[in-house]
Amino acid sequence: MRDLLNDLEADNLLSDPDPVRRAQNQMRSELPRRFYKDVSIVPVADGFAIQLDARSARTPARAVMVVPTDAVAKLVAGEFGAQEDVINPVSMPAMRLANTAIDGVAREADAVAEDILRFASSDLLCYRADGPECLVQRQNEQWDPVLDWVAEVLGGRFSLAEGIVHVAQPPAAMAAIRLRLCASMEPFRLAALHLLTSLSGSALLALAVDAGRVSPEEAWKAAHVDEDWQIEHWGQDAEAVARRNARWRDFAAAAAVLKAL
Repeated sequence: MRDLLNDLEADNLLSDPDPVRRAQNQMRSELPRRFYKDVSIVPVADGFAIQLDARSARTPARAVMVVPTDAVAKLVAGEFGAQEDVINPVSMPAMRLANTAIDGVAREADAVAEDILRFASSDLLCYRADGPECLVQRQNEQWDPVLDWVAEVLGGRFSLAEGIVHVAQPPAAMAAIRLRLCASMEPFRLAALHLLTSLSGSALLALAVDAGRVSPEEAWKAAHVDEDWQIEHWGQDAEAVARRNARWRDFAAAAAVLKAL
């Protein structure tokens, strides 16, 4: 299922779940030249179609690109309009998410929801450091409010563990997340939730962003508490910075799509 949800790029543009490797792969391929002048949004029976020179844009599977709201259409159309001499899918995260929703998630919604649920069963927020104290405190400050929200609003209290030894989550907690996901089965919402989950390692953070409990920036910071602590002590290299920036771009785009639904 996660292979299915790797970005569905155009024919000869190699896809990779790592955004830096994906960019490197695409740089080795000749990007298609921009072939259109005008980008427009046209209301249709089941949403809003993106048109390029009055012809419908299509997904890699050749489906007409129809998105559910005008606001989402503006995100995707804006990316098409921002392309200059060539069309670079790396710079079009909302468009790639639309491709994934239409070509993949719409056909496999139940499997996508189950994959998010699997993330929740070993959610990042449930695995705490046993030291040093400053790291433990940061985790508590940024993760506990989300877990409290899950318990109070969704009705699921998750168990915590120190280190990486797996802890089984209470059936009631998993049932609460499953119920929440059952209310989020529209393909674009589910695709965005899955991307937020996979990029952050936390289904709970993804659901909190969707609910407006935390901002995308707050969720991204919470997902990188451990990494940021390591950076403060050991530094980071340019490739790591580039990879994180690329992942943030995709994370922010998924959050923007959720807000636009």
